[in-house]
Amino acid sequence: MPPEAEALVLDFGGVVTRTLFETHDLTEEALGLPAGTLTWKGPFDPGNDPLWRSMQVDEISERDYWHRRTEDVARLTGRPFTEMSDFVKAARGADPEAVMRPEALEAIDRARMAGKKLAILSNELDLFYGADFRERLPFLKDFDVIVDATYTKILKPDPRAYALCIEELNVPARACVFVDDQRRNITGAATAGMQTVHFDVLDPGASFADALRLLALPSS
Repeated sequence: MPPEAEALVLDFGGVVTRTLFETHDLTEEALGLPAGTLTWKGPFDPGNDPLWRSMQVDEISERDYWHRRTEDVARLTGRPFTEMSDFVKAARGADPEAVMRPEALEAIDRARMAGKKLAILSNELDLFYGADFRERLPFLKDFDVIVDATYTKILKPDPRAYALCIEELNVPARACVFVDDQRRNITGAATAGMQTVHFDVLDPGASFADALRLLALPSS
């Protein structure tokens, strides 16, 4: 049997935050675009998002996908968005807490209250959101470890990304419950020996319930 799960390890974008696909209305309002302008919806409507489908079969990377979407929004707004972080900060900077998943905040609080360790393992936390974004989210101060490839330059699913997080948590790999919305990253975590939950953006409540169950915690 695996050791008792001691740590909850979360991807950030899409898991802790709602995806940009889910917040088109907030983005359009923030950027002065007419409602309904943004029509790409990734996993919420993959049939009408060929670029998303290309990313899912590894024809392009996740960063490539969002670089293209940043270019699209720059053309629509006439703003000089050259980096993903420029777009995200403009779209989400006014009220970061408005895009947090309530299910994520509840799960984080339950894990913290139970004495579990908390970690973020992200490919682009500060790259996409800007270094000041996390300072405006008080709950991140409860995290024991934040591993951000913005600085490490080691992207999931590279085995070294998981190894670095596990080492900083100082717990066995099998004592970590890792949650991510990208299948390739889940495969990498499982190979590294972690317990995993493939996060379903269409049903976040069920995904966090699965993670809490692995932590031997009630979901409600």
